[in-house]
Amino acid sequence: MDFVELEATEGLRWSWNAWPTKKSDAASLVVPLSIMCTPLMQSSELPILPYEPLHCTRCNSVLNPYARVDYQTRIWSCPFCYHRNTFPISYSGIGESNLPAELFPTYSAVEYKIDKKEAKIGTSSQLSYRLAHGLPSSNGSLSSMASLGSPRFGAGGGGGGGGGGGGEFRKVGPAFVFVVDASTAEEELKAVKTELLLVVDQLPENALVGLVAFDSMVRVSDLGFSDCSRAVVFHGGRELSSEQTQRFLGLPIRKQQQLGVNTPIIQKQGFLLPVSECEFNITTAIEEICSLDVCKPGHRPQRCTGTAIAVALGLLEGCCVNTGSRIMVFTSGPATLGPGVVVDSDLGSMIRTHRDLISGHAPYYKSSLSFYSTLSQRLSDASVVLDLFACSLDQVGAAELKSSVEKSGGFLLLSELFDSHEFRKCLRHIFIRDEDGNPKMYFDGTIEIVTTKDVKVCGALGPCVSLGRKNDLVSDHQIGEGGTYLWKLGTLTNRTCIAFFFEVGNEQKAQPGSAFLIQFIIRFRRGNLGIYERVTTAARRWVGSKSAEISAGFDQEAAAAVMARLAIHRAEKFHARDVIRWLDDNLISFASQFGDYIEEDPSSFRLSSNFSLYPQFMYYLRRSQFIDVFNSSPDETAFFRLMLNREGVVTSLIMIQPTLFQYSFDGPPVPVLLDVRSISPDIILLFDSYFHVVIHYGSNIAQWKKLGYQNDPSHENLRKLLEAPEIDAEQLVEDRVPVPKVIKCDQHSSQARFLLAKLNPSVTQDSMYKEGSDVILTDDFSLQVFIDHLQALAVKG
Repeated sequence: MDFVELEATEGLRWSWNAWPTKKSDAASLVVPLSIMCTPLMQSSELPILPYEPLHCTRCNSVLNPYARVDYQTRIWSCPFCYHRNTFPISYSGIGESNLPAELFPTYSAVEYKIDKKEAKIGTSSQLSYRLAHGLPSSNGSLSSMASLGSPRFGAGGGGGGGGGGGGEFRKVGPAFVFVVDASTAEEELKAVKTELLLVVDQLPENALVGLVAFDSMVRVSDLGFSDCSRAVVFHGGRELSSEQTQRFLGLPIRKQQQLGVNTPIIQKQGFLLPVSECEFNITTAIEEICSLDVCKPGHRPQRCTGTAIAVALGLLEGCCVNTGSRIMVFTSGPATLGPGVVVDSDLGSMIRTHRDLISGHAPYYKSSLSFYSTLSQRLSDASVVLDLFACSLDQVGAAELKSSVEKSGGFLLLSELFDSHEFRKCLRHIFIRDEDGNPKMYFDGTIEIVTTKDVKVCGALGPCVSLGRKNDLVSDHQIGEGGTYLWKLGTLTNRTCIAFFFEVGNEQKAQPGSAFLIQFIIRFRRGNLGIYERVTTAARRWVGSKSAEISAGFDQEAAAAVMARLAIHRAEKFHARDVIRWLDDNLISFASQFGDYIEEDPSSFRLSSNFSLYPQFMYYLRRSQFIDVFNSSPDETAFFRLMLNREGVVTSLIMIQPTLFQYSFDGPPVPVLLDVRSISPDIILLFDSYFHVVIHYGSNIAQWKKLGYQNDPSHENLRKLLEAPEIDAEQLVEDRVPVPKVIKCDQHSSQARFLLAKLNPSVTQDSMYKEGSDVILTDDFSLQVFIDHLQALAVKG
């Protein structure tokens, strides 16, 4: 079974592609029934339908290829709840040779473009749509089509906050509030301001912008006041509610509107304005950002990061921009004042480490987590995304902010300097524009799951928030964001991936060989705030407990990605050694269940090819920076885990078990084992762990390079050998955001530690090794020792 090809069609990777009919049999699989879902995976064959989806009136599922259709009576039977639904009049011409795209067997995923105006698609427009997109009718011909449209969404009755300008209303685009740390060093602050000016210049004219600067105080720029620069100032040490912020800004306090249904309409005021109305003022305000505080000797600058974010959120809540907005924080140090404080300003107080978090010696950590947890819910309710750009040589408090950034779907960048390629590329990538000139962003998303009655939803792990909607298909057993069939996403990208977990119902009545269905309904807004709905319907088979289809349908790559998410979810509550023990116990049970062996005979143990790589993935996972936090700061660990929790299967595997390619004079580059024995004096290695890309030169290659042999025309092969990994490294990092750090190092140099730390230590200080090879000084055991222990424990009766 080609799991990658299936993913390209469905956007789904299943840990198990055939499910047992009994709950006890499903539990014995060890790896849970789960799906890695990439809601907006790019596909060249995805049909975009310019009309509304047709929903079942009972279970809300969308018409799909598995529905039974009676063309004579114009009735379709829902394959999930078996309710009989009547087609609307717009489907009057439907027939076996005249099918709408959503009923085509090859279209398991379709996307609907929902217009807000009341209109219907007539026969001619439907036909011209099909001709333009090359969609055949079911008999292969482009015959005349029936009117398959339906009324568009209503515009909704959005209201807006407002102040000084009175009652003028206008439709606007997405909103961006820039929150800038004014305590940043002068050269670094200049780099931030330069990039922000470029961003403002690239925004569409109807995009809303706001500016907040902070040090010990928070200053909200009044962009609607032209006579001079004017701002409302908040004390950084106070924790402000949304109502207090709106009162101080002069915005009328209004209850939050129902999210996700209203068009973005805002009443005129001065703090959040379209670019077309305030381009000069916001440009001036950005250029004038500077710190008004004087940093005392022996102290850190006063920063009220938490208060600044809360004020920016209160502004967006007061203006009722609940269909697509971002708060973008640019900071160069930890919060030392107000809610969300990370460390005291006195440099004698060290910033918290993992050891401090474990021992309880981080005095502000729990209170800051509580503050940002509350903020996360407000962000979700208001459909606001929080992005954090932290550029500093020290920690800034990303560990405390992680929940707010992750649950809203925002970006997190950790870098050393704002004046760096990593920062510039990340910020510019976010503001890429589509072919229509709108930001290439997706806002205000929801994911709804509909299943057949024998499948229950347990929860989700990823950048989403449970909306607490329950029905008979929601399990009492919760995993991650559970207790619901509907989740909220502040934003998502084409790479955003969420792990969903399921269980077999207690009253399972399905027979082996029959099919079950799971449907994902994703609603979102594009950068122009147009409403779209993507629907993916997938079918798999029920099988008996001993069926060979269970083993054949095991996707060990997807399983590793799922177990990694479960592991880091546990790591938020338990010590690393407890998480590693949990991983080991599960792996032993898994090997015992699916291995072929003679009891009490480890040498007889075998795993089929469909399972053979899974123990290897678990070995590297338990050694990874996601679990073993030694040598990582809390901020770095937060960043690593956030990235793993949102990336797809292929990318997650690179993070867990990095790739290693060998370049030599013998031929083209070839993949080699992630093992210290792969290092040799006469080769170059290209190592990719997603976060770091390392070009490692063998000692002989490094020596020739230093002597400049590559510049001699008689050594053309050496020049080409040196160029090849550099070209490949550039291609690796080209589309990757945040940009990985590229490291070039020689064998036995200090920088080689980035490679050695990830290699299997098959040669250690206690091993026999040949002269010139590398050795890893470690007490950790090798992959072979790990497998030997696994086999010995798995075959025990």
